[in-house]
Amino acid sequence: SEEQRKRLAVYLKANPVLEALYTAKQDMALLLTQKSLNAKKASQLIPDLLRLIDQFAASPLKSLADTLTSWLEPVARMWRFSRNNGITEGFHTKMEMISRRAFGFRNFHNYRLRVLALCGWNGVINRV
Repeated sequence: SEEQRKRLAVYLKANPVLEALYTAKQDMALLLTQKSLNAKKASQLIPDLLRLIDQFAASPLKSLADTLTSWLEPVARMWRFSRNNGITEGFHTKMEMISRRAFGFRNFHNYRLRVLALCGWNGVINRV
């Protein structure tokens, strides 16, 4: 709400270090949640992300900076694909339906074959 924004602004003005951290965090959140980015545009924005990580490295959030640095490659690749888990949820729903219809399988092999058949199967069974 507007009142919360005003209180936040007053609080951040009183604490300049927190204001800098909050601004950097908000900038990073905006960068990571842009839906119109593709891999090419994202690679142009990676220097901005690195700049933000450098700001965090000199702050109390050093562990966040270390985590972001170690995950930088997967974060950059994130824009290649959609950032939702719709396919996974669809397969999970199919597997639940199989389990409900079967009232439980006597062995896992039969259940696995049925899941492979209904969720798409390339003809190769990989033993796990």
